[in-house]
Amino acid sequence: MTLMLTLTPAAAKRVAWIAARQAKDAVLRLAVDGGGCSGFQYRFELADGVEDEDSVSETDGVRLVVDPVSLELVAGSTVDFVESLGGAAFKVENPQAAAGCGCGSSFGI
Repeated sequence: MTLMLTLTPAAAKRVAWIAARQAKDAVLRLAVDGGGCSGFQYRFELADGVEDEDSVSETDGVRLVVDPVSLELVAGSTVDFVESLGGAAFKVENPQAAAGCGCGSSFGI
């Protein structure tokens, strides 16, 4: 299934770098869990592979995978990797989020 999410080249480059250091495939899983300051929180991890029900998007050879339940909450989003004085992190630009928190890792709909 085609994914309604975008992985920026900066995020793809970072995933590829992390995957190479851990000797894993360059597959980033984005999931949404209940909790966080605003009701939902994003969870990122290197995936061992793609599940049958996952939606998949690819940028520069790096795959972004999302399960069907999480996809409903992040459809239309862009996943980026941002470096600043405060640190470096993956950031989700989610057009469905009606509220967010200062840390940028949780959101409300």
